[in-house]
Amino acid sequence: MRNAVAGWALAFSWLTVLPVRGPADIGRPEGRRAIGAAPVVGAALGAVAAGLLWVLLWAGLDPALSGLLTVGALALLTRGMHVDGLADTADGLGCYGPPERAREVMRSGGAGPFGVAALVVTIGVEAVALGALGAHGAWLAAVTAIASGRVAVVFACRRGVPASGTRGFGALVADSQPLWAAAAWALPLVAAALWAVPGRWWQGPVVIAVALAGAALLVRHCVRRFDGVNGDVLGAALEFTVAATAVGFLLGS
Repeated sequence: MRNAVAGWALAFSWLTVLPVRGPADIGRPEGRRAIGAAPVVGAALGAVAAGLLWVLLWAGLDPALSGLLTVGALALLTRGMHVDGLADTADGLGCYGPPERAREVMRSGGAGPFGVAALVVTIGVEAVALGALGAHGAWLAAVTAIASGRVAVVFACRRGVPASGTRGFGALVADSQPLWAAAAWALPLVAAALWAVPGRWWQGPVVIAVALAGAALLVRHCVRRFDGVNGDVLGAALEFTVAATAVGFLLGS
C-alpha cells in the first residue's frame, strides 16, 4: 500500500505542478509505479479542465476560445512538458540522418518548423474539440478524452518497448508496464466512453480503441526512428491521443 501511495505521489509530482513530494530516491521501481498511476492524474486533470470549461462557457465565451483557454490551462498545470515533447518528437521525425542525429535534434531545446506545425495543429484541434464537447454538455467525454492520453502513456511504456538511451525520463519508465496493467486501465476508460456520445453507446469505445491503436502506431514508428522511446515520445503519444479521442467523440454530432 505504501508503494502504491508513493507511486501516486510521484505521478502527481512528475506530471503536474502540484506541490506533491515524491520519494527521495527515484529509480526504475519508482518510475514504474508512477507511470502506472498516470491515468489517475489524467482523470484529475480532466475533471479540472471540464470544470474550467464549464465556467468559461457559463461566462458566455465562445466555445473555441473556451477550449483554447482550457488547453492553455492544462499546459500550465503540466509544466508544458507534453506539448514540448510533441514539438520535439515532430522535429526529430522530420529531420534526416541516423537515430543519433534525430535524438540530437530533439535535445536541441528549440522548436523547428515540424514542431511548430505539430503544436499549432494539435493544440488547435484539442481546443476546438474540447470547446465543442463543452458546448454540447458532454462533460464526461471531455474528462475521458484527457484521461485517455495518460492511458496511452502506460501502453507506450509496456514491456518490450525499449528506451532510446540510458539516461533521462525514458530510461526510468520505458519497458516497465506489463500489458495486463495497461489493459486494466483501458477497461474503465472504455466503460466511461460508453456514455461519452449520447444515443450512440458504441461510438465511445470504438473511438478509444482507434485512438489508442493510433498512439501505439506512433510509438512504434518512433521506436524505429529513435531506437526507442523517451519522454518526448510519451508526450507526443499523450497529446495525439487526447486530440484523436476528442475529435472522435464529436463525429456524427
